[in-house]
Amino acid sequence: MKAALIAALALVTTTTAAQAQTPPAYGEPIRLELAQALIDRAVQAAAARNFRMAVAVVEPSGELVAFVRMDDTQYGSIFVAQKKAATSARYRLSTLTMEERTLAGRTVSLANEDALPIAGGLPIVVDGRIVGAIGISGASAAEDNEIALAALAPR
Repeated sequence: MKAALIAALALVTTTTAAQAQTPPAYGEPIRLELAQALIDRAVQAAAARNFRMAVAVVEPSGELVAFVRMDDTQYGSIFVAQKKAATSARYRLSTLTMEERTLAGRTVSLANEDALPIAGGLPIVVDGRIVGAIGISGASAAEDNEIALAALAPR
């Protein structure tokens, strides 16, 4: 079981800017064991930087699979982490990409109540298919994104 989890973690990738143009198709929803492993990685990366964060992992539909709020994390980060993850999964791109597009003038994103164009949400891609997304909240948007990247980084 542990070997299968390690193998699955090795297959997780992030979506590049080129992939954002033609995002990967959806795959089977992320399993709890992999979602929990990604949360553990995010918590470890956050703790190493003395951040207090909320971490959400969702399936491709945006529905929650696993969640953690580190001790003393602001309560507002619960909603934000989940919304970043759901946005990333449903729109098949990073919320950083959405934030950059919004700042570049695509303000229509701000009228979409289903999306949160703030960095910190990343699709979880396994074998070239989106199986879910991770959302992080608790620090600056750039720092949230760094922790999400750390959680998905190959080891």
